[in-house]
Amino acid sequence: MKVEIINYNLPRELIAQQPAGERGRSRLMVCRREGGEPSHAAFADFPNYLRKGDVLVINDTSVYPARLRGSSDGAGAELLLLRKLAPGRYRALARPAHRAVVGRRFSFGGGLNAEVVAVLAGPERVVEFYGAEEVEAAVDALGEVPLPPYIKRPGGPTAEDAERYQTVYARYRGSVAAPTAGLHFTRAILGEIRAMGVDVVEITLHVSYGTFKPIRAEAFEEHEMEREEMNINRAAARTVSAAKLEGRRVVAVGTTAVRALETAADDAGVVAPFHGETDLFIYPGYKFKAVDALLTNFHLPRSSLLALVAAFAGVENVLAWYDVAAREGYRFYSYGDAMFVY
Repeated sequence: MKVEIINYNLPRELIAQQPAGERGRSRLMVCRREGGEPSHAAFADFPNYLRKGDVLVINDTSVYPARLRGSSDGAGAELLLLRKLAPGRYRALARPAHRAVVGRRFSFGGGLNAEVVAVLAGPERVVEFYGAEEVEAAVDALGEVPLPPYIKRPGGPTAEDAERYQTVYARYRGSVAAPTAGLHFTRAILGEIRAMGVDVVEITLHVSYGTFKPIRAEAFEEHEMEREEMNINRAAARTVSAAKLEGRRVVAVGTTAVRALETAADDAGVVAPFHGETDLFIYPGYKFKAVDALLTNFHLPRSSLLALVAAFAGVENVLAWYDVAAREGYRFYSYGDAMFVY
């Protein structure tokens, strides 16, 4: 199946460069999986589309400030940390890549330094940090929020981004990109949802930089997903499985929650505890086992995220809804508006 079926054109002015003025103030497009015209609401109205007995599954990963700007041999240099491999050792994107040979050293101030110990494909490197007693604390103090490449601001990230490019329920450090569907929630909205009798379940999937990459392959079957670490504990698995067995809805917040649930589910939708890695790629034709409804943002063309949404709701439906969203001036991508598909 050709990846081109999930391509579309989007005016650049619809790519959100800033978050909404306040959490919960985004717009919400509401869509039925069987198709038809969507309806429009404010995200603060999202609880109205849930019902008692639903299970709302959220991803509690935390984004860390993975972009480090410093110098190498007197010239400006940068590392974007992609994944922790071991204490003090990370896979990273190095800039400028042509100078990042084995043995090349970087300095970031504050006693934090790094050395390239392996060259991987393209600009990817394995780097080893030294000089700082607590590497993660030093990275957190010196790094920047790794905003997506389509957010282009002359001044770069701000102090506001450190707070807004993070969900209010983030707990476990490990992502270089936010699970963006969760950015809309406030603690008050979550409290309202719980008060309705909806179970809110936390699972973890650490989002990789691959979430920003378009699918380069011509066919879905040729694409390989980057492996991501995930965890579903016993209590979360039990709650989701009970809902499936009792015919209650499992509502996933974001594509990351979907991939985690579907990785751990059997054909009946029963979810087992899981701690490990997933490279599950969901694209049109996939048969969903655990997820009944999806809250998500509007995604890039030819992306694995859009492929998942198209698999869930149908390619024609999704492209028609995206066309409506563009005409109605919805804001797209990480800091953009949301859609609920049920």
